[in-house]
Amino acid sequence: MRRSGAASSAIMASGTLVSRVLGFVKAVLITVAVGSVTTVADVFELANTLPNLIYVLVAGGIFNAVLVPQIIKASRNAEDQGADYISRLLTLAVLALLGVAAVVVVLAGPIIRLMGTDWDDGMLALGTTFALFTFPQLFFYGLYTVVGQVLNAKGAFGAYMWAPVLNNVVAIAGLLVFVQQFGAYQQDPHTLENWTAGKTLWLAGTATLGVVLQALILFLPLRRLGLGLRPRFGWRGIGLSTAARLGGWTLATGVIANLAFLVLTKVAAIPTGYRPEHLAMDPPQQIAGVTALNQASMLYSLPHGVIGLSIATVLFNRMAAAATEGDRAGMVASLSSSLRITGVATVFAAVALIVYAGPLGMLFSGGVPSAGAVVGQVVAVIAIGAPFMSTSFMLGRAFYAQEDARTPFLVQIGVAVFTVACAAGIWAFVAPEHMIFAVAGCYAAQNVLSTLLYHRVLVRRVGDYDVARVLDSHARILAAALLAGAAGAVVLHLLGGYDPAGFAWGSQLTAVVVLAVGGTAMGAVYLVALRLCRVEELGSLLRPVLARLGR
Repeated sequence: MRRSGAASSAIMASGTLVSRVLGFVKAVLITVAVGSVTTVADVFELANTLPNLIYVLVAGGIFNAVLVPQIIKASRNAEDQGADYISRLLTLAVLALLGVAAVVVVLAGPIIRLMGTDWDDGMLALGTTFALFTFPQLFFYGLYTVVGQVLNAKGAFGAYMWAPVLNNVVAIAGLLVFVQQFGAYQQDPHTLENWTAGKTLWLAGTATLGVVLQALILFLPLRRLGLGLRPRFGWRGIGLSTAARLGGWTLATGVIANLAFLVLTKVAAIPTGYRPEHLAMDPPQQIAGVTALNQASMLYSLPHGVIGLSIATVLFNRMAAAATEGDRAGMVASLSSSLRITGVATVFAAVALIVYAGPLGMLFSGGVPSAGAVVGQVVAVIAIGAPFMSTSFMLGRAFYAQEDARTPFLVQIGVAVFTVACAAGIWAFVAPEHMIFAVAGCYAAQNVLSTLLYHRVLVRRVGDYDVARVLDSHARILAAALLAGAAGAVVLHLLGGYDPAGFAWGSQLTAVVVLAVGGTAMGAVYLVALRLCRVEELGSLLRPVLARLGR
């Protein structure tokens, strides 16, 4: 029985929200277990991140651009509800994923050596050990995607959105056992020298187990569909070549973007190799690595993930309908409205991240104030790009709404060239202790650049898309956010945020208290400031949120 659109949306939204909250908890617990600005944390972070990066690079684009549309089409049109077709596609996908995953696992050592620039033998050995545990995740990321899209095509949305919750629960349980068995980093620092096989099992093993269960749990609702799916071979003439041509631009865009990101990740791994000599200085000097960068990246992308994507989904449907009907005014109005409404959340979030970067860094510090200060500095740098992430994404949707996938590809080419140039410049000219800050700045600059490129092409394509009104609205929003930021800074000062021995730097728990009190005060001032600055979009942002809460 198919649920109503509202019920399905509620189930999906709740699953996403719970998953994000648990993901946040997991990220904090990892720092409790192995620290934040530490060698073990960075080595594990790289090994645990690479499977998803490689999957997206090698297979993710193919699935999204080719297999997923074919599954949806077959589910809706075939007399057998697409059972035979889906069986063939699933068989092909599983075999392809097994092949890719096997190759990646066999090459675990060379991949870690390639990505772990300037790492010593101990780091490379631990990284390879972690990789042998984590690289099989690639297969299960792909399996989760393909099976999940079959469920979505059949209207069974909930399982796909709630499965990551199981993943996070398993990972959190593993981290809690790790801390109970081996101690927290703050009390019992975990190093390359005292690392054991048991620690690897509970840290990397449970991380992979979570991804495995995230994929396998989807077979329960898949079986309830009653499609009778089974291994089926023979893929000639089922339309994959046609689908590949149609999805070629989308596939190429993803490949280019992820190749550039992989290059930047390689550069971000360099500082880890220099950490021992910096810690041996008098006084010891903390140096940010991959873990600090990924924590900051998670925080700065949060406004886009929670607010931007939700609005963009509605935006795309409206723009696509307007473009189909040749309604330029309707498309422009929808785009302008969405850019302005999203700005209410993302501009405030950027200012809040900068003002409270210190307590946020302390939250992800593993309880070490000096590490929290370093993480907070990375957060402050990367936060500048937060509003532009959503703006760039929405401008790109305007082209997809017009069935133009070529322009986003060309824009991505420009951004990729910029990214690789930045990576080369950072590698050649930036000192290791400053590299992560430079990479964070590159993250922010990428979003600004893509926004400018999309703007220029869009103006040529459709003319003025109400740019003056969008800029005026954002100027008012920025003024309100800066007023709120000033109030937030006062509260932070009162809570010892600018004193190394202050309350805000006492522990991860005191950091949570400061964030709760300061964030509430800053949010209240922002609401008042928005009205003083006559920002009309506040009501449009709150209306769907309040409606959802009411339901």
